Amino acid sequence: MAVASGGGHWVQLLRMRDAFDGFEIAYVSTFKDRGEAMPGHRLYIVQDSSRLHRMAIIRNLVHAICIVLKERPSAIISTGSAPGLAFIIAGRLLGARTLWVDSIANGERLSSSGRIARRFAHRTVSQWPEVAEREGVPCWGSIL
Repeated sequence: MAVASGGGHWVQLLRMRDAFDGFEIAYVSTFKDRGEAMPGHRLYIVQDSSRLHRMAIIRNLVHAICIVLKERPSAIISTGSAPGLAFIIAGRLLGARTLWVDSIANGERLSSSGRIARRFAHRTVSQWPEVAEREGVPCWGSIL
């Protein structure tokens, strides 16, 4: 399962598509029009949220649990943001391997969702070597 909110998070996720070749992938986004970029794959739409909208976060966590229970992914990868965090938490609780790739936009420190994801994800990585060193996470290079 590959999860990202719209905008730059989604662009970063799409740039990793080649790594998903040969796997059955279900995508999750906050934008309804993303399906045309994912022919042949299932696409779930969830509400966008942020740390400022706690009820939306709770709804997304419930939605994430339902989708993860339905799909039963062996792995979940997210490039963020808060909706992706809900899937990392749900996936971890339900037995999926989880990977959080913090956004390239966070060049000073991990994002707020990334700092939370670090507690839940099997692996959290930064796209900036300096951030990775400062935050104690690996850097596997940048996506962009």
